[in-house]
Amino acid sequence: MGEIASKLCGARGEANYAIVGCGLPGRGMGWYHGLQLLEGKVPGARLSDIVEPWFLGGGKDSPPGQEFQKVVADWGAKGVAFHASVDSGDLFKGATEGPKIALIAGRTPDNPKFFRQAIAAGATHILLEKPGAPTVEELGRMKDDAAAKGATIWMGFNKNVTKYVTKGREALAKVPGGDFTLVHHNAYKADELAECFERNAEGMLKNMAIHELALLVTFFGVNADTLGGVVADAAYSSCETRTGPSSGKEFTDFSRIGFTVTTTDGANVSVYADRCGLELPDGAMADGGMMYSSVSKLGIVQSRDIMPDAELEATVAARSAANPDWMPYFHLQHDDYITLKERCCAHVAAGSSGDPEGIATIQIGYDTLKLAETLKPMLEKQLL
Repeated sequence: MGEIASKLCGARGEANYAIVGCGLPGRGMGWYHGLQLLEGKVPGARLSDIVEPWFLGGGKDSPPGQEFQKVVADWGAKGVAFHASVDSGDLFKGATEGPKIALIAGRTPDNPKFFRQAIAAGATHILLEKPGAPTVEELGRMKDDAAAKGATIWMGFNKNVTKYVTKGREALAKVPGGDFTLVHHNAYKADELAECFERNAEGMLKNMAIHELALLVTFFGVNADTLGGVVADAAYSSCETRTGPSSGKEFTDFSRIGFTVTTTDGANVSVYADRCGLELPDGAMADGGMMYSSVSKLGIVQSRDIMPDAELEATVAARSAANPDWMPYFHLQHDDYITLKERCCAHVAAGSSGDPEGIATIQIGYDTLKLAETLKPMLEKQLL
């Protein structure tokens, strides 16, 4: 794939990526996407711009803002342009003649504004981090605006291209009438939940568990219209209220949640998500992996595909040892993040119609967000 992307982009010009919403080193999803581009991990693509509204704006003089200046100095020396706003007038000013992709990884409430500004600034394609917008109505307007302006939006649901999901689906196909379970562990500590709840105020279903909901929509035909019912796992789930360290406001959300969805066709798919998965006895791996899929029938587990598997575990351990302060999922999903950007790059460079293989469309994003909004009151009624 990398060789193909390089040849295509070399012929038509490198794809220019502008990261909107960088965040801090070791923590921001936008920062990690930018680092991979800067290090040449994505053949045929270059990092042209970084937009960081907070740490180059209102938070510039804060300690984290001062830390971010090190990124500006380091990456700026390598030709990356930095901006405090998307509508600075200079976005993509130093871009090549190739496609212009805006990878939007800002706070969810800001993303609709960033999206419209990026289109106005010349972005030909948008890669939108989950969930894309605060509400399904807003994401629907973004979808319509992009269509009207001839721009393409893809969603950054990287689990659509992960091996443990692909292998799990293959295993399910061999077990007629089998049930499918997706488990997702994050690595927050209990005393970090206040910051987590505040930063991800859209809530568990629209944030952490949105990846699993996207898989349900993409591969299992689950959406708000085909949803037959949902049963919450009350023994597993936990809802907490924490005070945000920056705002002082209270935020109530699930630190972990489990539920089983039944479609109108009678298929059962379960989702389990735990913000503090590493605080399980002996860590998340004691439960099978940081993430895993399993197939069962009549309550008996038939197969389990984990991430990291044995092949990946040593690599993840080495990455973690080299950068222990980075978010653990950077080490775990490093290759998937590359695949996501690389497929987008190769697709636009080739001038292909349709969408890249395995990349979620804006329609998938819309259906996923609508499913999250449908499930939320149903689960809260059972759990609260």
